[in-house]
Amino acid sequence: MSVSVTALTPTFGAEIMGVDLTRPLDAGIGDLIVDAMDRYAVTVIRGVTVSQDDQIAFAKNFGPLDAINGVLQTDIKRRVSTELVDISNMDEDSNILELDDRRRLFNLGNRLWHTDSSFKRIAAKYSMLHAHAVPPIAGETQVCDLRAAYDDLPAYMKGQIEDLVAVHSIFTSRALLGFDNFSQEEHHLLPPIRRPMVRVHPGSGRKTLYLASHIGRILDRPVAEGRLLVRDLIEHATQPQYIYTHHWRIGDTLIWDNRCTMHRAMPFDESRFKRDMRRATVMETDAAPVDDQAAVATA
Repeated sequence: MSVSVTALTPTFGAEIMGVDLTRPLDAGIGDLIVDAMDRYAVTVIRGVTVSQDDQIAFAKNFGPLDAINGVLQTDIKRRVSTELVDISNMDEDSNILELDDRRRLFNLGNRLWHTDSSFKRIAAKYSMLHAHAVPPIAGETQVCDLRAAYDDLPAYMKGQIEDLVAVHSIFTSRALLGFDNFSQEEHHLLPPIRRPMVRVHPGSGRKTLYLASHIGRILDRPVAEGRLLVRDLIEHATQPQYIYTHHWRIGDTLIWDNRCTMHRAMPFDESRFKRDMRRATVMETDAAPVDDQAAVATA
């Protein structure tokens, strides 16, 4: 079967057809997927559920995988491979988590607009989320286009934010929801990280915002002023014209480029329905690492 790309909108979102995640990936098909990602920023490959090994092997065609999968490390029993992130409402025995379970409370942060791993020393390039079980209603994933959002900013705002640097921390986004149940080990593993608020997307050469709910402050700005600016930019970037909403089917693999998008999970009835998603996270290799210690000192 030949591989084809069908745009979901003229510039953002596409469906890739004819790719079998259970088979070794031909280099030409890999290049086609990268080209589609550079143009559309988010793509979906539909099919059947695949094994963890197949998902991992497919993802590794596009770069190294994240070495730290899962922020919660203390007293957590893993349900999936250490090379994947468990994006589900299920425990290690595949039972639905209690509503007050520490894992569920942490995962509520996924409903905030965010960028995967912006709070890590090496940030994420692609996220590849594969669906094993989906609720019958709701539970969609939304992705927004930060390149188009940047393009539409007024010139004065582009000039204002051009050289700004933001401090990202996973503990910032969780604090927004009142969750602070982290161990010293977990805090130590993920110190605050500095990132530019505007960057050039390496795949397309387009300028893009780089935003996330993980931002706690902007360097050289009063905290309140910086947070208001981030809030205004996120509100701008998440207007309907910039959003693709993915309605899940079992076997879908949704891929988004964290270098030029934000995303969020939509709510569903977690007490009744299982949502079993597993994410392979391909990390950046073409971005200079940030100065961890300087970030800590200014967080």
